[in-house]
Amino acid sequence: MRSILLTAAVISGLFSGAAAAASPPLLPLPAKISPQQGRFDFRHARVAATDGGERAAANRLALLLRQTGSPQLLSSPEGDIRFRRNGAIAGEEAYRLTVTPKGVAVEAATDAGLFYGAETLWQLIAASKNGTIAATVIDDAPAFAWRGLLLDSARHFQPPEYVKAVIDRMAAEKLNVLHWHLVDDQGWRIPIDKYPRLIEIGAWRRPAGAAGTDAQGNPVRYGGFYTKDQIREIVAYAAARHITIVPEIEMPGHATAAIAAYPALAAAADPVKAPGADWGVYENLFNTDDSTFTFLQNVLDEVIELFPSTYIHVGGDEAVKVQWIADPRAQARIKALGLKNEAELQGWFIARIGDYLATKGRKIVGWDEILEGHVPPSATVMSWHGIDGGIVAAKAGHDAVLSPSPEFYIDHMQSMSADEPSSRGEVIDWKKFYETPVVPHGLTDAERAHILGVQANLWTEHMRTTAIMDRQMWPRAAMLAEIAWTPGEKRQWDEFATRLPAELAREKALGIGYDRTPLQALGTFNGAGDKVAVALESPVKAGTLHYTTDGSAPLATSPAYGAPLTLATGTTLRTRAFLGAEPFGEEKGWTLSTAMTRTRSASELELCSRAVPLRPEDDAETDGKRHVFWGDIFHPCWIWRAAPLAGIKSVTARVGQVPFNYQIGPDLAKVVFDKPETKAGELLVRADAANGPIVARVPLGKAADNPGVSTLTFTLPATLSATPAGQAGPHDLYFSFAQPGPDPLWMLDRLTLDPVQ
Repeated sequence: MRSILLTAAVISGLFSGAAAAASPPLLPLPAKISPQQGRFDFRHARVAATDGGERAAANRLALLLRQTGSPQLLSSPEGDIRFRRNGAIAGEEAYRLTVTPKGVAVEAATDAGLFYGAETLWQLIAASKNGTIAATVIDDAPAFAWRGLLLDSARHFQPPEYVKAVIDRMAAEKLNVLHWHLVDDQGWRIPIDKYPRLIEIGAWRRPAGAAGTDAQGNPVRYGGFYTKDQIREIVAYAAARHITIVPEIEMPGHATAAIAAYPALAAAADPVKAPGADWGVYENLFNTDDSTFTFLQNVLDEVIELFPSTYIHVGGDEAVKVQWIADPRAQARIKALGLKNEAELQGWFIARIGDYLATKGRKIVGWDEILEGHVPPSATVMSWHGIDGGIVAAKAGHDAVLSPSPEFYIDHMQSMSADEPSSRGEVIDWKKFYETPVVPHGLTDAERAHILGVQANLWTEHMRTTAIMDRQMWPRAAMLAEIAWTPGEKRQWDEFATRLPAELAREKALGIGYDRTPLQALGTFNGAGDKVAVALESPVKAGTLHYTTDGSAPLATSPAYGAPLTLATGTTLRTRAFLGAEPFGEEKGWTLSTAMTRTRSASELELCSRAVPLRPEDDAETDGKRHVFWGDIFHPCWIWRAAPLAGIKSVTARVGQVPFNYQIGPDLAKVVFDKPETKAGELLVRADAANGPIVARVPLGKAADNPGVSTLTFTLPATLSATPAGQAGPHDLYFSFAQPGPDPLWMLDRLTLDPVQ
C-alpha cells in the first residue's frame, strides 16, 4: 500500500471542485466522462474474465496494480470487476468503463478496447487514497488511429529489454505504433540472411573523438544488432500490448552502413569503407542499377517475414543528389525514363519499391520528400517539414501522419536549464509541445480523413544512454498520447497540467525515468551591493512558484513569487511550483552568495548566433562523468551581458573540446573562426561588441592535450580600461575561440569572475 498512498498524497488535491470532478487524473483524457453517485470499494474486489481477450485485459490490470503497489485483486467467476464483450460498442479501440457502488464493468467489442479499458481502470485505482473510486461511466475511443513513437536504434543500439520497456510504457499511455528506425548511416541493426555483411560490417563503427579509443590505445568497436529471434520476440511482445511495429529501411539516402558492407550498391565511384561516426546528412546514395533493386527487394522480403505490419517505412528523406548527378548510371536512368531531374528519379525509385511491396500485400510509408516524385496512391506520407507535407499529401489523396519538426522531435531541449541532457538546441517546453496544432486547416472532410494520426520522433544522435532517452521521451510521449487520443476541443493546457502530477506519480511508482529538470525553477543571480538580486522562472509554465527564505520547505501558503527578490547573502532560498494547494514542480534551493553573481554556466549566457545550437556531450569523462556543453556549432561564441567587472582581477574559464562530427556538406564553409596565433589556438575575450577589441587572448596550451574539461585562469589586462566604455561598471563580454579549423570544436562550460583579493 505504500506506493498507492504516496501517489494519493501527490494528487489528492486534484479532486476538489467541479472542474476536478469533470477531469479525473487520467491520461489520456477520455472522450466522454459521466460522473455518477456513490463510490466503489475495490479493496476486496474480485475480477471475472471469460475468453482470452478478457483474461489478457484482466492480467494487464493485475500487472499494473502490482507494479504500483496497489491491492491485488482476486479472480472469480462472480467478480465485482467484470471484463466482457459488447458488440454494440463501435470502434476497434473503443471501450466503456462503468463504475457503480456495486461493481465495475469493462466492456468492448475488441481485445484492444478491453485492454485500454483495463488501463483506464488502473489509473483510477492508482489515484485512490482510501480504497474506493468514484462511480462514473466512461465512453472512450481515440481521436486518431495512428498514435506513434519513433525509436532510433540506428544511431545508438539499445538492448532488446529496453525496447520492450519502451513498448510497455507506450501501452500504458495507449500509444499503438512503434516506428522502429533500424538502419541509417551510422548502423544497420537487422540481420539479413542473404547479406551477412550488413551486420558483420554495417552494425559497427568507431565513435568520433576520444571515445573512439580505449584506455589501452586500441580502437573502439561500437554498435550491435538484434537477432531475428529477438526481433520476433519484440514484435510478439508489442502485439500482445496492441502495438504495431513499423520497421524503417532507409533508401535511397542514409545508406552509408549498407554501402560500407556492400560497396557495389554505391552511387559514388569511391564508396565508403565503414559506417559513419558523424551526425547530419551524408551524401551516400544507393545507385539505381537493377542489381541494387534486387538487393533491396531481398532485404524487404526478410523484413516482411519478421514484421507483420501492413506498413513498411522506406525513408526517402535527406537524399542529397550530388552523387546521382555525378553518376553516369543515374543520368542514363533519367534519360531512359524521360524524367526531368534527380528529384523525379527518387520518385521513380520509391515508386518501384512501393510497387514491389504492393505485390506482397504491404504499403509504403515515407518522409514527406517522397512527394517530390510520383509515388503510388497507396503511399502514406509522414510529414516532418511542419504539417504542410500532410496537407499536400491529403489533398493529393495520400494518407498522412503528422510528425512536425521541431515540435514533435523529442531530441530537442525541454528547458534552458544547465541540467538538461545532451540534445538539439531549440527549446520545446511541455506547454509548447502539448499545444502543437494537429488538425490542419483548409481540408475538406474527405481530405481530413486521410490524416491517420500523429507521431513523436526520438532521434538518438545525442542520446548515448537509455537514461538520456528516458528523460527526452517522458513525459512528452505521454503528452503525445493525449494529443493523439483526446478530442481536440477537450485539450487545454491549464486543465491538462492539473492531471500531469498524477501521471508523474504513476511513473514514480513504476520506478521509471522521466525528465524532472523542467519541474525545477531556474534562478538568475546578480549582485546588488552586499545583497543578491534573484529572478526566478518556472520552465514548465504551469502553477505558481512559492518560496521560503529560512531554509524550510516551500508550501502552498508560502509567499508567491511575482517579481525579482533582493536577499542578503547567506540566505537559503527554496522554491517550488504549486497548483492551488498541491505541489506540481520539484523543489529547488540555493544558499545565496556573492560568488553566485559572478558565475555563469554556458546555458546562462547568450549565444552570439543560433545557426545550429546544440547541447553536445563530451567525448571524454571529467570527474567521472561526461559534461554537456551548450553552443552554436557554426559559431561557438557566448555573451555575458553586463558582466560585473568592477573589482574583478581575473577570469576562470572551464572549457572543453568535442569532435566536429557533423556532416553539413557545403555549409562547412560557413563555420569560421578567428585566426590563431598558437598551434593549439586561444580563447578570445572581446568587450562590448562581437567585433570589438580583443581584451584577452588565452592560449589553450595544455588544455588541447586533455580530451575532457580543462580550467583556464587569466588576468584581465589593464588595457581593458582603454576600451570606449572603460573598465568601471558592467560590460558585455564576448567569448570565442581562435583555432585553425572546426575539429576539435572548442566549447565553453562555465565562467567565474575572480575579484581582487
